[in-house]
Amino acid sequence: MLLKSTLSITALLLVLGTSCTDDKKKAAEPVSASAAGGETPAAPSGDSSAELRTAPIYFGFDDYTLSPEAQSTLTALAEGLKAQKSAVIQIEGHCDERGTVEYNLALGERRAQSVKNFLSQLGVEGARLSTISYGEEKPVVQGHTEDAWAKNRRAEFVVTKN
Repeated sequence: MLLKSTLSITALLLVLGTSCTDDKKKAAEPVSASAAGGETPAAPSGDSSAELRTAPIYFGFDDYTLSPEAQSTLTALAEGLKAQKSAVIQIEGHCDERGTVEYNLALGERRAQSVKNFLSQLGVEGARLSTISYGEEKPVVQGHTEDAWAKNRRAEFVVTKN
């Protein structure tokens, strides 16, 4: 129930434009690769779902722009989605533990939307892409170090229909 109410608050903040993030940042602006390291494009194989598997997309601190490496990874994912016309994916936005719950939910949503917008620009139909923000709720790495935080600032992908 807490997640549902915080998502409602996040939606309200986004509608009202009161998010704490810098609105001057644009979804397609490249930033330097995060300390978490290299995203790799999906590797096509004979398996029809292989083209839709991809590494997480990582973000800089308090940022939702896509690095050149992230754009490369997403380009490969877009090609896989175009090849599999019935596939639908959910884009999950995540943050590190710093910041308030509300702030991190809003930032996670902006990260997921940044990815969705980029995939849409590459020709993937928006109806096949959904977004959700988990904020700081689902860290992939526990810890209070820059290395742990860098790995938790990410977007991940779940195939919801193949």
